[in-house]
Formats: sequence, structure tokens, C-alpha cells
Amino acid sequence: MTEAAELPVVAEHVPLDAVCLCQSYLRATEHAALKSARWLGRADQEGAENAAADGMRETLDILPISGRVVIGSIGEEGGLLPGSVIGVGGRDVDLALDPLEGRGVVARGGNGAMSMIVAGEAGRLTTLPNMYMRKLAVGPLARGHIDLQRPVAENVQAIAEAFGRRVNDVTTIVLDRPRHHDLIEEIRNSGARIKLIQDGDVTASISAAIRGTNDHLSIGIGGTRQAILSAAALRCLGGELQAQFWPTTRSEIDELKRLGIEDYTRLFTTEDLAPGEIIVAATGVSNGDLLRGVRFLADSARTHSLLMCTRCNWVRFVDGIHFFARERREEVRLLGY
Repeated sequence: MTEAAELPVVAEHVPLDAVCLCQSYLRATEHAALKSARWLGRADQEGAENAAADGMRETLDILPISGRVVIGSIGEEGGLLPGSVIGVGGRDVDLALDPLEGRGVVARGGNGAMSMIVAGEAGRLTTLPNMYMRKLAVGPLARGHIDLQRPVAENVQAIAEAFGRRVNDVTTIVLDRPRHHDLIEEIRNSGARIKLIQDGDVTASISAAIRGTNDHLSIGIGGTRQAILSAAALRCLGGELQAQFWPTTRSEIDELKRLGIEDYTRLFTTEDLAPGEIIVAATGVSNGDLLRGVRFLADSARTHSLLMCTRCNWVRFVDGIHFFARERREEVRLLGY
């Protein structure tokens, strides 16, 4: 008699008869990507983001959830503003939504844009004021070896040792921004390689945590919303993210104190930013190192997505074909053909 296959570990406190909705959230990012991908290269950031928000909302509106939007779209259309409640009613969840990560990328016709959803337990997702944070993200091999408060060169050396590589074989992803001028010089002096990107802070963090991208860490200063989205993804991937507020004015320090954050130098960990059970769904809008973008055919379109769930304990890359009509004229092709 053969041994039974080992089943994935499921969180003990979640009822086994409760149906996980992680694949339903994936449908929402696919819908957002399909709508926004038609704006590729049209030099209209608002149009692309509104299309993505509309597509995401249309799907979330019919899910059996009572979803409180913690992080949402800033556009006027789509109804995904923070504080909104989405769904037909049912399971209480917190939602962090980025209908279009990299709207500037889509407007320029560039690479690496995606649509993303994070769903967490009700009342658990962290809410932070909208300001800058310093961030350092790595994958499972380098987890426990980094310290955002140490010099960059020491972190690069520690990551190289974790991978069993030389320092000049380590690739660092950095947003190409004037505020990173000194950081870039530090990385160059450390001997590491640098990949400068125009947009896609969250994508960079995920890429650093997945083998095969040849990226090993993502570092720099970005928004608090991107820190939370990145932390959720790294929770699922077994990576690590450290973040720290980077206030640029005295009024921002005062705002943090008003919110009860006396020590703005506090170091936030992955678990601080994204605690509890987490679902992450992301679909590529334009081609990138991590996900392929939407490909439109005669009467269908193909999407490439990433679905992660701590409850189901899986990470899945999903290739989807979406038909525009009931009567199909096209053949279904294997990926890569």
C-alpha cells in the first residue's frame, strides 16, 4: 500500500468547511488587467487607472464579502476609495487594492505594470499615513540576514553570503529617482549590480523574493501603501521586508505623533505590516520579468497571474484565456506556442 500524499498545511483556526475565496480575488485582478491593458502606450495615466479600477470593482461587487478598503484607488472613478465597503455581504475582510501598479508604465507603453489585490483578516491590515518609508526587501534565503539600519554595503555582503555568491553577482533593484542619488552611489561602492526601474515598487519587492528573476534585493524610499502591499506578498513568499518612516517635513512628524506614533524611527517588520492570514492576487498588464502582460487575440485575450494564499499554503502562477464571445473561432494554445 502506497503512502498517502502529504496535504498542504492549513491554518488551524480557520474552519475547514470555510471556502477560501482566493481564486475569486484573482478574477478581479484579471478583469482589471484586461481593461487597463487596452490603454497601453496611449499617454493617459488617468484613463488607464480608471479602467483598471472599474474592472476590479465590477468583480469585487459580486463577491460574498463585506470588504473594507484599507488601501484603495485615488481616482474619482471605480469607487475603490479607502473606507469604502465592497461586496454583496458576507465574510468580513480588509482589502488593500492597487488596480494598476505602474500607471505611468502603461501610459508610456513600458514594461512591468500589474493589477494587485491583498485581502486580509478583518481589522488586521495595517493602516499608515500616506508618506515615504525606507524599505529593504529580500527573499527566503536572505531572510534574517538583513538590517535596514546597517550600511548598505553590509547588507549586500550578508545577502551575497546567504546566496553563496560574490558581492558583484548580487543584483539590487532601485527606483530611478533623484532621492536615491546617494543610495545608488552606496550600492555602486559596495560592488553590487544595480537595476534601475522607472516604476513598480511592489513588483520589485516580489521579484527580489522569487528565484529565476536574478534579482536579490529591492531597496529605496517609497510610499507606505507600497510597503504594506509588498509586505503581504513577502509573507506569502517567505521573504522579509523591513521599513521605516522617512518624513520629509516637520508637519509629517507632527502628523505621526497625532496618530500615536511617537517614535517615527521605529522599524516595521513584514509581520507588523501584514499580519494574519493573507491572500495576494496579481495579474500582469504589460510584460515584465515577473509576469507576462495581457495579449489580445482575435476574439480572446491571455493573462498571466500570480496567486498566493497563506491559508491554502500555495503560490500559483496562473495562465488564463478569456473569450469575448460564446461562439469561439480560436483554438486554445499551450503557453509559449
